[in-house]
Amino acid sequence: MTITQLRAFLLAATLGSFTAAALALGTAQPTVSELVRKLEVEGGLPLFARTGRRLVLTSAGEELLPWARRVVDGVDGARQTLDALRGITGGVASFGVLRNAGYYFLSDLAERFHAERPGVRTRLVGQNSVEVADGVRGGELEAGLAVLPIDNDGLSVTPLLRDEVVWASADPRRLQAPMTIAAIGDAPLILYDAHYGWNDPTRRQLAERAQLIGARLEPMIEVENVESALVLVARGMGDTLLSRAVASSAGFPASVGTVSFAEPLFDTIALITREGATLSPATAELARLATEMLRAPSLGTDAL
Repeated sequence: MTITQLRAFLLAATLGSFTAAALALGTAQPTVSELVRKLEVEGGLPLFARTGRRLVLTSAGEELLPWARRVVDGVDGARQTLDALRGITGGVASFGVLRNAGYYFLSDLAERFHAERPGVRTRLVGQNSVEVADGVRGGELEAGLAVLPIDNDGLSVTPLLRDEVVWASADPRRLQAPMTIAAIGDAPLILYDAHYGWNDPTRRQLAERAQLIGARLEPMIEVENVESALVLVARGMGDTLLSRAVASSAGFPASVGTVSFAEPLFDTIALITREGATLSPATAELARLATEMLRAPSLGTDAL
């Protein structure tokens, strides 16, 4: 039993496939499959039920998983401790950022970090919060920023700031009073983050509120990014919801107005790390800088 085998098993278990584990390890899928197979042969028990498209742990795999995580985290922690003693002069800082990071001035994060730590390679991955959480949980990313709520299983979550979510429309009549869930359906609904749909954290909050009054919200148009949604709203094709940071940005369409929800709605942005893991010095420094930039008073958001 080797560290490499345990790492391959751990990534396959958390990411759900040998292909995803191979991508995280930077190797080929057959290599990961063979590492896990050797682990199974040595232990004399199958670790995965290979049915369907996603790997499912057997009872033996479930028992091995926490031990594998403990061993891999211990080895990584020892390596990171030695790196820290040498100082932050090299390595890779792997960090997940919000897809709308530019609206929170995080587009300057890479530039500022590189100026302070020129010898460190920086890997900033901009994704939906669901994907950031999965990446941190699976070990592809060391840490990241995510909008809550997310599935926090296996994660340590530190809320950083709260940003109001507002309703946006090009129809002034839709902005005369705070928006209610019941009134949303009176105009075509345009939503972004089409790929993740109602798993997106902001959408989840909206869906939960609608459920409480027995309503079901159906978007007329779904697109991938907030900029595309705003173009459609500006053309009068429907309404959307977005954060106050987006509404306050310089490029926000002049023909679009906003109004708060009658029951205020907020995006809470949090720093997430894998539970029990120790960040490498480079990523810890990058996380510190991102936290500092997010909490800057100029953002107009509520620091937590």
